[in-house]
Amino acid sequence: MNKLLKLLSENSNYTNSELALILNEPEDYIRAQIKEYEDKGIIKGYKAIVNWEKLDSPQVSAIIEVKVTPERESGFDRIAEEIMAFDEVKTVNLIAGSYDLSLVVTGTTMNDVASFVSRRLSPIANVVSCQTNFILKNYKDGGVDMVETIEQEDKRSFVI
Repeated sequence: MNKLLKLLSENSNYTNSELALILNEPEDYIRAQIKEYEDKGIIKGYKAIVNWEKLDSPQVSAIIEVKVTPERESGFDRIAEEIMAFDEVKTVNLIAGSYDLSLVVTGTTMNDVASFVSRRLSPIANVVSCQTNFILKNYKDGGVDMVETIEQEDKRSFVI
């Protein structure tokens, strides 16, 4: 794997000078390489990994497995593009197994996600069935630990 891309995928907050130092390359080379990756669509964007549970208004997320009937000319692509267009949908993957597509969907409440499935996702042509799995706790996201260990969570002393 490309070392520069690996570093950026682990921490997109590195500066060009930090990357140049880590990789022992000139900063101008790093800047040009990143621009080339962006222009070619290899780097699609940068984002922060947010621990939504730490906010006053956490969001609800669900993994939804969708079984579809593929279309003759486009297979799963056109259906996936239609599903991707919904704001609630954060991730769409073609998978092998009992279902065809795996989605990550967010909402304010569980009812929001359930409503999305019943009113927007299920009526799509070629959608055969959906299985919704609500995410109860996020332990790791994008390679980042999202929860503290038990020792970190409870700092109180035990007194007898």
